[in-house]
Amino acid sequence: MSTAKRADTRAAAPHIADSHDLIRVRGARVNNLKDVSVEIPKRRLTVFTGVSGSGKSSLVFGTIAAESQRMINETYSAFVQGFMPAPARPEVDVLEGLTTAIIVDQERMGANPRSTVGTATDANALLRILFSRVGQPHIGSPNAFSFNVPSVRASGAITVERGAGRTRTEKATFTRTGGMCTRCEGRGAVSDIDLSQLYDDSKSIAEGAFTIPGWKSDSWWTVRIYAESGFLDPNKPIREFTEKEMHDFLHREPTKVKVEGANLTYEGLIPKIQKSFLSKDREAMQPHIRAFVDRAVTFTTCPECDGTRLSEAARSSRIAGLNIADVCAMQISDLAEWVRDLDERSVAPLLAALRQILDSFVEIGLGYLSLDRSSGTLSGGEAQRVKMIRHLGSSLTDTTYVFDEPTTGLHPHDIQRVNDLLLRLRDKGNTVLVVEHKPETIAIADHVVDLGPGAGTAGGTVCFEGTVEELRTAGTLTGRHLDDRAALKETVRKPTGALEIRGATRNNLRNVDVDIPLGVLCVVTGVAGSGKSSLIHGSLRRQSAAGGAGIVPVDQGAIKGSRRSNPATYTGLLDPIRKAFAKANGVKPALFSANSEGACPTCNGAGVIYTDLAMMAGVATPCEECEGKRFQASVLEYRLGGKDISEVLAMSVAEAEEFFGAGEARTPAAHRILDRLADVGLGYLTLGQPLTTLSGGERQRLKLATHIVEKGGDRLVYVLDEPTTGLHLADVEQLLGLLDRLVDAGTSVIVIAHHQAVMAHADWIIDLGPGAGHDGGRIVFEGTPADLVAARSTLTGEHLAAYVGA
Repeated sequence: MSTAKRADTRAAAPHIADSHDLIRVRGARVNNLKDVSVEIPKRRLTVFTGVSGSGKSSLVFGTIAAESQRMINETYSAFVQGFMPAPARPEVDVLEGLTTAIIVDQERMGANPRSTVGTATDANALLRILFSRVGQPHIGSPNAFSFNVPSVRASGAITVERGAGRTRTEKATFTRTGGMCTRCEGRGAVSDIDLSQLYDDSKSIAEGAFTIPGWKSDSWWTVRIYAESGFLDPNKPIREFTEKEMHDFLHREPTKVKVEGANLTYEGLIPKIQKSFLSKDREAMQPHIRAFVDRAVTFTTCPECDGTRLSEAARSSRIAGLNIADVCAMQISDLAEWVRDLDERSVAPLLAALRQILDSFVEIGLGYLSLDRSSGTLSGGEAQRVKMIRHLGSSLTDTTYVFDEPTTGLHPHDIQRVNDLLLRLRDKGNTVLVVEHKPETIAIADHVVDLGPGAGTAGGTVCFEGTVEELRTAGTLTGRHLDDRAALKETVRKPTGALEIRGATRNNLRNVDVDIPLGVLCVVTGVAGSGKSSLIHGSLRRQSAAGGAGIVPVDQGAIKGSRRSNPATYTGLLDPIRKAFAKANGVKPALFSANSEGACPTCNGAGVIYTDLAMMAGVATPCEECEGKRFQASVLEYRLGGKDISEVLAMSVAEAEEFFGAGEARTPAAHRILDRLADVGLGYLTLGQPLTTLSGGERQRLKLATHIVEKGGDRLVYVLDEPTTGLHLADVEQLLGLLDRLVDAGTSVIVIAHHQAVMAHADWIIDLGPGAGHDGGRIVFEGTPADLVAARSTLTGEHLAAYVGA
């Protein structure tokens, strides 16, 4: 063979490095995965489908992404690892071909009032630099424009060390100019406490002057410490306190005192109330405590900064007539135009970077937001898209991007934008993994992995791997329902009344007048940012009393609780179960609680022993005493229907529904709750599954089941926000059946939704728009789905008509 031919042969042979074009998973057993083995092509868009609970997130997030991040962390020194999360290695035999994983999930951004859309991205940082360089008058460094940085001044003597052990004392002054408003400390709002709701000033402390829930006249930790602290006269009416006594009573700093020989801390009433009540999440409070806080505390816009959070100096510096507060309050699409019009050559690179970030907001459909919007008010879908922004202009390639239902909360009109983003990331040479249910996104996949066939213990296996076209003919549940299209109702229900909203101006609403019908299934829709949530969660709940109906909001917010909380405890299901066990065995119900008398003493009812290994991954090992069952061995001897309490908590909802429905274990109260859980599509959840492991859609459906059980009855209005989130195509029909049953039982149901199947099933549609932000905020259609399709006068009408094939 000639030299030239040998050279051609070598050139044609693939390089060994090019053989690593697959992510190989062998024997994955995370959560319900059953020794799953799968090969995922790199530099392609792979969509993972399957019913809720089939194991998609366990494979993508719990196995592939988790191991990638763990291995990246291990490249750092032990010292650095000590400051980083230390995830344990997932249960899997082999993981090959992994690349750096960037997870873009739907976890809501922190609800800290100091966090905004601007601070959560680089936009605010760039604006602060811009104003510090170009703003007139010049007031200082970028810190001078930050509402999270207070101004500080200090002076005093410092000791300067010289050679040969000599020192010299010098006077020094330190000054830092910050942008924080001194009145509200950068929060934009101030709280005022109505003292008349805390105590009756005509009475003395000894006579029981306090009107605070739980503060009884003989309460040791509250009332008696005030009476016996020595700062106050407990027998004098509060209105007769001297100025010093009133200051000590209301505002005194924490001070150590001795009461009946015990060392305690005395603190003024107002800071004590702020710590014990106002520092807690309002939604997590008991109803009577929440009512007290609503009566006693009012939150108002800070009168000094007018809610901008910034000092007067920060607001005095301007560019092109606007200060930084004005700029951050602008709709981002308008702000992008304002920045584009600036011609400042001295900061040209800064302006280019700022334009890129703002254009990215607009590109992915978030141009209606403003930079001063609190990050805690963003929906899960909005938060996920905000996180996407920093990756849009990234030069990284051969990276794995992992998305969790990126189309959540998106109108059909906006889904194409997200699809384009996913394809752009892929085309730059990245591996894109997406957990998704929407057929519009499944359709653009290069590769599909379908898990199932069912949920929970009935899932955890790979049912299909291949292209979208092959999925359609594969016969799996996803394949059979991929082209499902709901039909318009032939007849719709007639309203039994209406809730009137007049002159709604919350956020971007433009003096909206609308009658929301009662006794029907009403769907509120419109593009993201059109004003749906402002109308329903804001204006409707404020004016609902006029209609005589009670509003029951059912959202996707986090459920407060520890890893000990589970569906059985949250829904109240465990109470009738404990009573049934107690009655069958002639013992106390408290024995059947892992948080009470029945708890294993070794692990305190947790079922596992947690061992902290510093910078290495912590280890959770099953408790040797109870073998992870959480209960004492003596408690597990008591049985109901042949099963002990730990075996019952290990059941799925569907199994428990059958177990408590007949035979020796028949418990009607428990069966009713289980029936509702199955109705909302949670039949696969185990009764003892920690609430912290539930997705947003699962949390919402759990709340819905709980409200149905607890509330019931007519004259109620259920308000659901995107209830199809996390639902497989096959489960949407079951959800629609549940909504029908609620309406037929006499309740009213209002659904904020983008899913066309929900729109088609509605009795009445209210469509907001026509655009987002200041381009929306108006009612563009009211009527039946059939009328909306016939008119095709809005974006929603066009997409719904295409969906139903009209």
